[in-house]
Amino acid sequence: MTSSRDPSSPAGPGRSGVGANDGAGSGGDGLGSGGDSAGAGGDGGSAGDPAGQRRSGLRNPAGAVRGLGAGTLGLEALVLLLAIQPIRVVGGELSGAAVAVIVLLAVAAVALAGMMRRPWAWHAGTVLQGALMLAGLLHWSLLALGVIFALVWGYALHVRRVILGR
Repeated sequence: MTSSRDPSSPAGPGRSGVGANDGAGSGGDGLGSGGDSAGAGGDGGSAGDPAGQRRSGLRNPAGAVRGLGAGTLGLEALVLLLAIQPIRVVGGELSGAAVAVIVLLAVAAVALAGMMRRPWAWHAGTVLQGALMLAGLLHWSLLALGVIFALVWGYALHVRRVILGR
């Protein structure tokens, strides 16, 4: 069965299912056929303007990157809170100060996850990873968690740099 393109369709002439607003990739193979590259075709500026072209196939790259950062921080907060009891049972003595630091770091992670629209939140997230590693002075497992989440945060920063160019 062959399908013809209707110029009045949401995808419009020369646009594939990747950038179309129908979300289903109708009218084409959905792989960017039709002569346009990922992101070109009116969504990211003129085709001749390299600064207007999107670097990825995402409709909202900044929102996707913010979601990645917020998700990373939210997961970190959850892991920190859930790690309190296993650290106390298996890892030995966990002082009240260490528990307070863990809860404070988890609250800070949740607060930063909600502020990812602000550019300084990415720097504050990096500081949070350093603070978690510094909390390793209270218990060795906090250092291990700090190293793991610093690596995850570093990857999130790398993805941010690749997608947004910052």
